[in-house]
Amino acid sequence: MEKNIKKCTSLVLVAAMAASLAACGGGGGGTSGGPGGGAGEAADGKVTLRFSWWGGDSRHEATEKAIAAFEAKYPDIHVEPEYGAWSGWEEKQSMNIIGGNAADVLQVNWNWIESYSQGGKNFADLHQYEDVLDLTQFPEDSLAQCEVDGKLMAVPVAITGRLFYWNKTTFDEVGVDLPTDEASLRAAGQAFAAFDNDYYPLALGEYDRMIFLVYYLESKYGKAWVEDNQIQYTEAEIQEALDFITSLEADHVIPTLATLAGDMADSLDKNAKWIDGKYAGILEWDSSASKFQQAIVESTNKPGQEFVIGDFIKLGDHDGGFTKISMGLSVAANSAHPKEAAMLINFLLNDPEGVEICGSERGIPCSAAALKIMDEKDLGDALVKEANAKVTGFCKFPLDPKFEHNDLKANPDGVYYKVFGKLSAGDIDSASAAAELVKGINECMGN
Repeated sequence: MEKNIKKCTSLVLVAAMAASLAACGGGGGGTSGGPGGGAGEAADGKVTLRFSWWGGDSRHEATEKAIAAFEAKYPDIHVEPEYGAWSGWEEKQSMNIIGGNAADVLQVNWNWIESYSQGGKNFADLHQYEDVLDLTQFPEDSLAQCEVDGKLMAVPVAITGRLFYWNKTTFDEVGVDLPTDEASLRAAGQAFAAFDNDYYPLALGEYDRMIFLVYYLESKYGKAWVEDNQIQYTEAEIQEALDFITSLEADHVIPTLATLAGDMADSLDKNAKWIDGKYAGILEWDSSASKFQQAIVESTNKPGQEFVIGDFIKLGDHDGGFTKISMGLSVAANSAHPKEAAMLINFLLNDPEGVEICGSERGIPCSAAALKIMDEKDLGDALVKEANAKVTGFCKFPLDPKFEHNDLKANPDGVYYKVFGKLSAGDIDSASAAAELVKGINECMGN
C-alpha cells in the first residue's frame, strides 16, 4: 500500500489542487461540503451527492434510471452521476480516494478495500448507518470480507467468477464445435486459421491471460494460487503455464497482444473484431456478460449473432478458477452527507424499485431482499443468472486479496501487463517471465 501511495503522490497533489480550485470557483447548484467529498447542500436545502461507477452502456442506462427513481422518491436529494469504461478507471479513482476528492458513493472493486482504504480511513463505516441501510439482507461472511478492523468499508453487491462465452454463430460458420477441453480448443484454432487468418476462437488480454494461467494451474494441480500471502506454485510450474498460453498463440487459438493492440479498441466489447464475430470467445466475469452479448447482437455488419455460455474447459483433474465479491458500494469518509449516501446504496441494493430497475447489471445480487424480488418478478438477464449459477457451482478456490492490486493489474505498468506483454512479443522467454512474475507478485505482497 505504501508503495502504491508513493507512486501516486504527485498525481494526488494535482488532483487535490484541482479540487481546491473547483471549490473556490463554484459552478453547479451546491457548495462544497468538504475537500472533494459530498457536493454539499444548496441554498434551497437540497442535498447533492456524487455517485461514480464504471461499466458498459447497459449498466450506465439502468443506473441512471435508478437514480431518477431515487430522486423521485427522495426529492430533497439530487445525485450527480460520474461513470465511464473500466480502462483507466481505477487509476483515476485511486487518486480521487487518496486525494480526498472521491464521490460520495463509489462503486468499488473488492480489492480496493485493501488497497485504498488506508486501514479504514478513506471509506465511511457503513455499520453507522444501519438505520437507513438494511445490512441484515447480506450474508455475514460477505460483509466480513468488506470489513477493516470491524468497520464496514463497502456493501457487497454480488459474487462473481469467470467463465467461457462463445459466439456460436461464428463457430457454426467456421464449422467447428465449441471447445470443451484442450484438444478441442486447439482444433478450433486450426479450423479458424483455415477459415480466415483474422478469425480466432478466443481473445485474451493481459489480465485475462493471468486469470487463465491461474485457471490452468488450479485445474492441473488442485492448489489455490495464493494462500497465507504465499504463492503456492513453483517457478517451474508457472513457466509450464506460461508455455501453455504461448502455445495457444502459436496454434492460432488466441491473437498475440500486438494484434489486440493493433485493433485500437478501449475494451474487447468495443473491439470491431469482437462485434463482427472475428473473435469468437472470451473468458469473462458473469456480471459483465451482457455488454459482450449486446455488442454482437446489435452489430451493424453482422446483427443477431448468438452468444452462449460454454463449458469450463477441462485442463486437468480439478475444477479450476475462483469466485470473488464482484464489487461493492462504498461511501467516501469525507462525504458531507453519508446518511443520504447510505440511503442511495440501500435503494439500489434492497429497495424493490431500485432492484427492479438495476436487475443483474452488477451481477446476481447478494441481498436476500433483492434475490426474492428478482425471483418473484422473473427479473434480471437470464444469461447472467445461468452463468452465475454455473460459476458458483464450479469454482471453489478463493481469490487472494492482492490478486487485483493495481501494482499487478494496472494497464500498462502493472506486473501482469509487463510480463505478458514481453512474453507475447518474444522479448523474454518463459523462464524469465515466470521469475519476473513471481518477483513482482512477492514485492506486492511484501515478501
